[in-house]
Amino acid sequence: MISRLLILLYAIVSYVIFTVSFLYALGFVGNYVVPKSIDMSIDKSIDVGSPTDLSVAVVVNLLLMSLFAIQHSVMARPAFKRWSAKFLPLACQRSTYVLLSSLVLLLLFWQWRPIPTPIWEASGTVAWLLIGVHWLGWLIAFASTHMIDHFDLFGLRQAFVAFRGSEIPGQSFRTPLLYKIVRHPIMLGFLLAFWATPEMTAGHLLFALANTAYILIALQFEERDLIAEFGMTYQQYRHRVPMLVPRLFTRRPADERQPPRSAGAPR
Repeated sequence: MISRLLILLYAIVSYVIFTVSFLYALGFVGNYVVPKSIDMSIDKSIDVGSPTDLSVAVVVNLLLMSLFAIQHSVMARPAFKRWSAKFLPLACQRSTYVLLSSLVLLLLFWQWRPIPTPIWEASGTVAWLLIGVHWLGWLIAFASTHMIDHFDLFGLRQAFVAFRGSEIPGQSFRTPLLYKIVRHPIMLGFLLAFWATPEMTAGHLLFALANTAYILIALQFEERDLIAEFGMTYQQYRHRVPMLVPRLFTRRPADERQPPRSAGAPR
């Protein structure tokens, strides 16, 4: 009972740290409220105007984003999960992934080097439209986690099931709501939030480009894992539903619109 209680507390702490990192990300990307954002630094000693400091900023920022990408992708692979299962209880695996991802993200926020050189500046209606799309992206990303199983995605369900002494059930495949429009609505939401800004700086552009490249590459590995897990069911889903860009005008044949009998949402 004590070990199960510790697992539950560990999952709750991991989720709280994730919540802090997610809320800070809202301010970091949008330049709201937080003391240090993507374009503003509280460290006045950083002179981003000189060429030397600019090169250092680019290198440091790329290293930070690479660290997040490597940790995020390696720990998500089935091979790593099988290896970690040798010394980490199954109920802790997702919470550990969430905790380390959140800590690396907080490290990125802390050590980020702003590069405020302007790329574009919008005003008036265009600016408000971009702000609207920006917040729509965050809303899509957050809402999409609840369309599948938010608490499973962030490790709480596994901990609660283990606390009750029950066996953790396997993942099911469902395609609710936005998952009928695109296969990865969470990533679509992030892309909208990263790119839609009325004031694009060089640092923000670097952040958006690097994360877009990472998302496109990481989704290839995730799709491969989903095919291995769900087989033809996911193959049919891939054929029917686009990855990130909604299919707005293409009319599909009736037989392609029929869902597979065991269809469900990937994660």
